[in-house]
Amino acid sequence: MIRRAEECKVSYRERMREGDGTTMMTDFITGPEELNGKGRLFSKMTLNPGCSVGFHVHEGESELYYIMKGQGLYNDGGEFVPVSAGDMTICPPGTGHGIANNGDEVLEVVALILNA
Repeated sequence: MIRRAEECKVSYRERMREGDGTTMMTDFITGPEELNGKGRLFSKMTLNPGCSVGFHVHEGESELYYIMKGQGLYNDGGEFVPVSAGDMTICPPGTGHGIANNGDEVLEVVALILNA
């Protein structure tokens, strides 16, 4: 099966997880069944400068971010760490994270949420 870029659903989330600005979500899957019950999200998040996804905790699941483009400030359980293109972050079950675009260009992040 192949899903073309134009077939991916795009949505906009205001103040995602109590963050700032609007996050554009490009969903690579149509639902959790495409992850065979092993996860619930596989998407690209696009954040303009000044936008963020607020701190949140993952219970019973983990989330991975792969930074495709730009730079940001990753909240790793209360420790703020700079991230840039090529970096990957892992938020294990029971821990929390967030991310902010503190750069001058668009921040593109692939997000994958997997069940624990």
